[in-house]
Amino acid sequence: MNLNINSWGNFKISELFPVLQNGKANQGMLSDGYDCFYVGAKKDDNGVMLHCAYDSALIQKGNCIIFICNGQGSVGYANYMDVDFIGSTDIVAGYNKMLNQYNGLFIATVLCQERPKYSFGRKWKTHLKDTVIKLPQTIEGFPDWVFMEQYIKSLNHKPLTTQNRSSQHSLNINCWQEFKVGDYFDVYLSSGDLKIDACEPGKIPLVSSGATNNGIVGYIDEKGDGKAQIFKANSITVDMFCNAFYQNNDYYAVSHGRVNILYPKFKCNPLIGCFICSVINNERFKYSYGRAVYSDEISRMVIKLPTTSGNVPDFNFMENYIKSLPYGDRI
Repeated sequence: MNLNINSWGNFKISELFPVLQNGKANQGMLSDGYDCFYVGAKKDDNGVMLHCAYDSALIQKGNCIIFICNGQGSVGYANYMDVDFIGSTDIVAGYNKMLNQYNGLFIATVLCQERPKYSFGRKWKTHLKDTVIKLPQTIEGFPDWVFMEQYIKSLNHKPLTTQNRSSQHSLNINCWQEFKVGDYFDVYLSSGDLKIDACEPGKIPLVSSGATNNGIVGYIDEKGDGKAQIFKANSITVDMFCNAFYQNNDYYAVSHGRVNILYPKFKCNPLIGCFICSVINNERFKYSYGRAVYSDEISRMVIKLPTTSGNVPDFNFMENYIKSLPYGDRI
């Protein structure tokens, strides 16, 4: 199906969503449990912050669009939520009886294009009702809900499946030991100042600072800018904010994003790499613009890992743990 956006119409949020419901909770109001999601100012994981106990006074109905109206780095994003949830005071839920999981994903994608207009200092909630977005329209000038649904259904994809149900491996982190990153990785930093606009489009990932999409900001030609070096796959990138990703393909990295390249001194693979990245990512709370992760910092960083009886990192356990997780069989 062809997206001819020139024929789309303009629609206010208040027209698209007759019911806009503010989130009711903050984290201090929640009880421990696994009954439902707590949804807040988080652009990843569909906005899910954590699981919590069901509370009828706080619950909000699913089949809605979640507008993230506050939160540094997340304000301006939108998600479709299919199940009932408890929403934080940073979000607004929008309802329309024509909404479903397919046209909901379509609209959420369009709404995310509004993100650059908002920040912590310019919150979305103030302008939400008057926000105008372009959507496919019928001959009569109404939103074309059917087209949006059919377009999403037409995309070439298959539902992701897994044979795993739950991990059989227990993470007893009290038995883990501390290791210095530099003892198990050689750390490098990209040289030069490669810019995506100065390169031809291609198939080689370009990694920069970022918390999503493996840090990849685009794909460029193999020759790059003729100056920057290409880094080999089966390595880990850690940007200035301590966002760590396992890179399964050769890639370029930008130096102005302070992307550190970690080459393993041991026999690594995607499963072990994902495990170690998850551990490094737990250190993110320590870093910001004022305290960036430079190469010497990541080399000195101490992380805790499972160990063998010989007091060395238990790479076999890491591999088997990731492999046993739901969807771990799809890596």
